[in-house]
Amino acid sequence: MKKVAVVLGSDSDIPVMKGCVRTLEAFGVPYTVHIMSAHRTPDAAHEFSAKARENGYGVMIAAAGKAAHLAGVLAASTTVPVIGVPVKSSTLDGLDALLSTVQMPKGIPVATVAIDGADNAALLAVQMLSLAEESLAEKLQAHKKSMAAEVLRKNEQAAAKFAEQA
Repeated sequence: MKKVAVVLGSDSDIPVMKGCVRTLEAFGVPYTVHIMSAHRTPDAAHEFSAKARENGYGVMIAAAGKAAHLAGVLAASTTVPVIGVPVKSSTLDGLDALLSTVQMPKGIPVATVAIDGADNAALLAVQMLSLAEESLAEKLQAHKKSMAAEVLRKNEQAAAKFAEQA
Protein backbone atom coordinates (compact mmCIF):
# COMPACT_ATOMS: atom_id res chain seq x y z
CA MET A 1 0.00 0.00 0.00
CA LYS A 2 1.20 3.50 -0.79
CA LYS A 3 1.88 5.71 2.21
CA VAL A 4 0.78 9.24 3.02
CA ALA A 5 3.19 12.08 3.76
CA VAL A 6 1.81 14.44 6.39
CA VAL A 7 3.84 17.63 6.03
CA LEU A 8 3.49 20.43 8.56
CA GLY A 9 4.75 23.93 7.99
CA SER A 10 5.53 24.30 11.68
CA ASP A 11 5.38 22.34 14.92
CA SER A 12 2.54 24.69 15.93
CA ASP A 13 0.39 22.74 13.40
CA ILE A 14 0.71 19.50 15.40
CA PRO A 15 -2.49 19.95 17.48
CA VAL A 16 -4.59 20.47 14.34
CA MET A 17 -3.05 17.50 12.54
CA LYS A 18 -3.54 14.96 15.33
CA GLY A 19 -6.97 14.16 13.91
CA CYS A 20 -5.42 13.48 10.52
CA VAL A 21 -2.96 11.00 11.98
CA ARG A 22 -5.65 9.30 14.09
CA THR A 23 -7.84 8.87 11.01
CA LEU A 24 -5.01 7.41 8.92
CA GLU A 25 -4.22 5.00 11.76
CA ALA A 26 -7.89 3.98 12.06
CA PHE A 27 -7.85 2.96 8.39
CA GLY A 28 -4.47 1.23 8.67
CA VAL A 29 -2.82 3.60 6.20
CA PRO A 30 0.94 3.97 6.60
CA TYR A 31 2.16 7.54 6.97
CA THR A 32 5.14 9.66 7.89
CA VAL A 33 5.13 13.10 9.48
CA HIS A 34 7.55 15.85 8.48
CA ILE A 35 8.04 19.50 9.32
CA MET A 36 9.32 21.72 6.54
CA SER A 37 8.61 25.26 5.51
CA ALA A 38 7.81 26.62 2.07
CA HIS A 39 9.65 29.79 3.07
CA ARG A 40 12.39 28.73 5.50
CA THR A 41 13.34 25.35 3.94
CA PRO A 42 12.19 25.58 0.32
CA ASP A 43 15.00 23.37 -0.97
CA ALA A 44 14.08 20.57 1.46
CA ALA A 45 10.39 20.86 0.52
CA HIS A 46 11.22 20.72 -3.18
CA GLU A 47 13.56 17.73 -2.79
CA PHE A 48 11.07 15.81 -0.63
CA SER A 49 8.25 16.44 -3.07
CA ALA A 50 10.29 15.62 -6.17
CA LYS A 51 11.14 12.19 -4.71
CA ALA A 52 7.70 11.46 -3.21
CA ARG A 53 6.53 8.95 -5.83
CA GLU A 54 9.80 7.02 -5.89
CA ASN A 55 9.76 6.96 -2.06
CA GLY A 56 6.40 5.19 -2.04
CA TYR A 57 4.01 8.04 -1.32
CA GLY A 58 0.56 7.98 -2.91
CA VAL A 59 -0.72 11.23 -1.39
CA MET A 60 0.75 14.21 0.45
CA ILE A 61 -1.18 16.24 3.02
CA ALA A 62 0.28 19.70 3.67
CA ALA A 63 -0.81 21.78 6.67
CA ALA A 64 0.17 25.41 6.99
CA GLY A 65 -1.15 28.68 8.35
CA LYS A 66 -0.84 32.34 7.45
CA ALA A 67 0.81 32.64 4.00
CA ALA A 68 0.21 28.93 3.47
CA HIS A 69 2.31 28.16 0.43
CA LEU A 70 3.49 24.71 1.52
CA ALA A 71 0.88 22.69 -0.39
CA GLY A 72 1.60 24.62 -3.57
CA VAL A 73 5.35 24.28 -3.21
CA LEU A 74 4.96 20.52 -2.78
CA ALA A 75 2.49 20.25 -5.68
CA ALA A 76 4.83 22.14 -8.00
CA SER A 77 7.48 19.42 -7.79
CA THR A 78 5.47 16.20 -7.95
CA THR A 79 2.74 14.25 -9.72
CA VAL A 80 1.52 12.80 -6.41
CA PRO A 81 -1.82 14.33 -5.32
CA VAL A 82 -1.49 17.04 -2.67
CA ILE A 83 -4.20 17.92 -0.16
CA GLY A 84 -3.90 21.25 1.61
CA VAL A 85 -5.07 21.89 5.16
CA PRO A 86 -5.29 25.61 5.86
CA VAL A 87 -4.53 26.16 9.55
CA LYS A 88 -6.30 28.81 11.59
CA SER A 89 -3.99 31.53 12.84
CA SER A 90 -4.51 34.30 15.33
CA THR A 91 -4.53 37.11 12.80
CA LEU A 92 -7.15 36.34 10.13
CA ASP A 93 -8.79 33.18 11.57
CA GLY A 94 -7.29 31.05 8.80
CA LEU A 95 -8.82 32.94 5.88
CA ASP A 96 -5.33 33.92 4.71
CA ALA A 97 -4.23 30.27 4.80
CA LEU A 98 -7.40 29.12 3.03
CA LEU A 99 -6.93 31.57 0.18
CA SER A 100 -3.21 30.81 -0.12
CA THR A 101 -3.97 27.09 -0.32
CA VAL A 102 -6.98 27.06 -2.60
CA GLN A 103 -5.97 29.75 -5.12
CA MET A 104 -3.43 27.74 -7.11
CA PRO A 105 -2.40 28.61 -10.67
CA LYS A 106 -3.49 26.46 -13.60
CA GLY A 107 -1.43 23.29 -13.83
CA ILE A 108 -0.58 23.04 -10.12
CA PRO A 109 -3.70 21.55 -8.48
CA VAL A 110 -4.07 21.28 -4.72
CA ALA A 111 -7.17 19.70 -3.21
CA THR A 112 -8.14 21.86 -0.27
CA VAL A 113 -10.23 21.01 2.78
CA ALA A 114 -11.78 23.34 5.35
CA ILE A 115 -9.75 25.46 7.75
CA ASP A 116 -8.38 23.01 10.35
CA GLY A 117 -10.02 20.18 8.34
CA ALA A 118 -7.35 17.59 9.15
CA ASP A 119 -9.74 14.65 9.56
CA ASN A 120 -11.30 15.29 6.15
CA ALA A 121 -7.85 15.58 4.60
CA ALA A 122 -7.07 12.10 5.88
CA LEU A 123 -10.39 10.74 4.63
CA LEU A 124 -9.77 12.27 1.21
CA ALA A 125 -6.31 10.68 1.14
CA VAL A 126 -7.85 7.31 2.06
CA GLN A 127 -10.40 7.74 -0.73
CA MET A 128 -7.61 8.45 -3.22
CA LEU A 129 -5.65 5.42 -2.09
CA SER A 130 -8.79 3.26 -2.17
CA LEU A 131 -8.81 3.51 -5.96
CA ALA A 132 -5.95 0.99 -5.90
CA GLU A 133 -6.72 -0.69 -2.55
CA GLU A 134 -10.13 -2.38 -2.41
CA SER A 135 -9.76 -3.05 1.32
CA LEU A 136 -9.70 0.70 1.94
CA ALA A 137 -12.88 1.15 -0.10
CA GLU A 138 -14.58 -1.44 2.11
CA LYS A 139 -13.37 0.33 5.26
CA LEU A 140 -14.66 3.65 3.93
CA GLN A 141 -18.07 2.12 3.24
CA ALA A 142 -18.20 0.73 6.79
CA HIS A 143 -17.15 4.14 8.15
CA LYS A 144 -19.98 5.89 6.30
CA LYS A 145 -22.49 3.33 7.59
CA SER A 146 -21.20 3.88 11.12
CA MET A 147 -21.60 7.65 10.80
CA ALA A 148 -25.17 7.21 9.54
CA ALA A 149 -26.01 4.87 12.42
CA GLU A 150 -24.64 7.42 14.90
CA VAL A 151 -26.85 10.17 13.47
CA LEU A 152 -29.91 7.90 13.63
CA ARG A 153 -29.10 7.01 17.24
CA LYS A 154 -28.81 10.70 18.16
CA ASN A 155 -32.07 11.40 16.35
CA GLU A 156 -33.87 8.80 18.46
CA GLN A 157 -32.35 10.20 21.66
CA ALA A 158 -33.36 13.74 20.75
CA ALA A 159 -36.89 12.70 19.85
CA ALA A 160 -37.26 10.84 23.14
CA LYS A 161 -35.89 13.79 25.13
CA PHE A 162 -38.27 16.25 23.49
CA ALA A 163 -41.20 13.84 23.97
CA GLU A 164 -40.45 13.73 27.70
CA GLN A 165 -40.52 17.53 27.91
CA ALA A 166 -43.82 17.87 26.02
